[in-house]
Amino acid sequence: EVQLVESGGGLVQAGGSLRLSCAASGFTFDDYAIGWFRQAPGKEREGVSCISSSDGSTYYADSVKGRFTISSDNAKNTVYLQMNSLKPEDTAVYYCAVGVCLAPPADFGSWGQGTQVTVSS
Repeated sequence: EVQLVESGGGLVQAGGSLRLSCAASGFTFDDYAIGWFRQAPGKEREGVSCISSSDGSTYYADSVKGRFTISSDNAKNTVYLQMNSLKPEDTAVYYCAVGVCLAPPADFGSWGQGTQVTVSS
């Protein structure tokens, strides 16, 4: 069974940092990409970042470039999202999912349960 479990969310002040983790199991990690997405109340789910586990290619939404860094530890089947210089507009539930980088969210699968990130001003 393919399973993704997010962790690491929390409450942080603007300018602070958090590191999210996405632990994957049930599939060959190296064959897929893992994407991070977020959804704020009343807004559509949007792509934040993605990493191809096979070659390490990374992608970022313009809104997080220079502040967020995605990485993977293939030995642990875990993808991380280091979030620095957080802004109140980063507040959302963050999800990870399996798919192909640059594909729309609907083309990703095996979504985790999400982890809440709240940035106070």
